[in-house]
Amino acid sequence: MQRIGLVGCGFIGRVHSWALWAVRKAGHSDAAVVAVSDPDAEKARALAEPHGAEVMAPDELLGAVDVVYVCTPTVGHLGVVEAAADRGLAVFCEKPLAPNLEDAERVSSALRRVTHQVGLVLRHAPVFTAAAEAISSGRYGRPMTASLRDDQYFPNQGQYGSTWRALQDVAGGGTLIEHSIHDLDVLRWLCGDPDTLTCRTSSFFSHPGIEDLAVATLAYDGGATANLVSVWHQVLTRGSSRRLEVFCEQAFLWTEDDNCGPLHVETSAGTEVVACDPPPWVDEIGVPEAGRRTLGLYAEASRRFLASVEAGSAGSPGEGEALAAHVLVDAAYRSAADGGRPITL
Repeated sequence: MQRIGLVGCGFIGRVHSWALWAVRKAGHSDAAVVAVSDPDAEKARALAEPHGAEVMAPDELLGAVDVVYVCTPTVGHLGVVEAAADRGLAVFCEKPLAPNLEDAERVSSALRRVTHQVGLVLRHAPVFTAAAEAISSGRYGRPMTASLRDDQYFPNQGQYGSTWRALQDVAGGGTLIEHSIHDLDVLRWLCGDPDTLTCRTSSFFSHPGIEDLAVATLAYDGGATANLVSVWHQVLTRGSSRRLEVFCEQAFLWTEDDNCGPLHVETSAGTEVVACDPPPWVDEIGVPEAGRRTLGLYAEASRRFLASVEAGSAGSPGEGEALAAHVLVDAAYRSAADGGRPITL
């Protein structure tokens, strides 16, 4: 049995805790959460209880487990990942890797030494997987332009209930690095590596160094472009939402759901609606539909990671994909700081 330790018991730690419980319940792994760690003792106890796990200090936890999930605020990732890698432990590190590119490179270097996976979970979303396959197949011609709008209420309230995402020295920035590192990874997945990137950012809610609006344009060799609009607002009735539109030479693809779609594909022959259901095994858990969708993303990511740990093989996505996304985030911030100047990549 693989012994798992969770470091960080906030929102994303709770999500991974539930996902790991589901993977074990479905019989896809015998790995078990045996230890958790968090400065907030109440949060730690609440997360530990369903697993029958112990609450430990981080150093103690690293000595008691085989696999570590790093779910701390962003600034805490580097220390935990390096300490875990020094012990040869398998590591699942949440995104972003670090608050800045320099530290992200250090996290990446540490991850390369061990079996690992990173929390760019949209790589496991059925709808984006379907879009990536459709585009890469070439059956609709070359991609011409992509547009991705990402919106979320400002994540220091509601289910996200934290203060650290409004602190630049902890988070590294706002919606661009904390949320839309996912989106830049998706655009890179769908469209490839851009040649240049331009970006403008704004802050409406007066958190120093924390942008709540970012608009970026990625330009590609051959003339294709991709546009990202990322916004944190105060419409508390809206959950996290993404709308993707892609024009290829012979098709228009779109979805307004970043998990299970469906994916709409319009061609001269008509419109096809592609179902993008969670992995069938999730139905074995017997949870409500909303939970089924969440499990289909996070539990599937953990299922694949734990299978990699068992096999001693590399998890996916890995540090290479995460670092490439950080390079785009860094370029976007540099462009915005210079009035939207194009950054050559």
